[in-house]
Amino acid sequence: MNRKYRLTSSTDFKRVRRTGKSYAHPLAILVVSPNDLTISRFGVTAGRVLGNAVRRNRAKRRLREALRRFMPRIASGQDIVLIARPALNEAKWSDVLNALTTLLEHAGLLEE
Repeated sequence: MNRKYRLTSSTDFKRVRRTGKSYAHPLAILVVSPNDLTISRFGVTAGRVLGNAVRRNRAKRRLREALRRFMPRIASGQDIVLIARPALNEAKWSDVLNALTTLLEHAGLLEE
């Protein structure tokens, strides 16, 4: 993912978590907060509840790849944080895509 589309600072992550609206799914949590930019920025995180660094990084890679497929259809002007849940690493790839589709639709972020 290009750097201009990423949330990079911890203050941005904290702001989105504090002021954003969250949507939950058994595989991931989506938190959305409007920004004053013409683009949407994305951040992916995984807590220690997922396990060691290998499992956390795998979960983040899976979420980033799924998110990359939806980026052209996501509305602009949003900061989006995806938080992996423990079931994500054991889920099938199609379930991960369906989970992200469901979260983005509930948040009203998908444009046709």
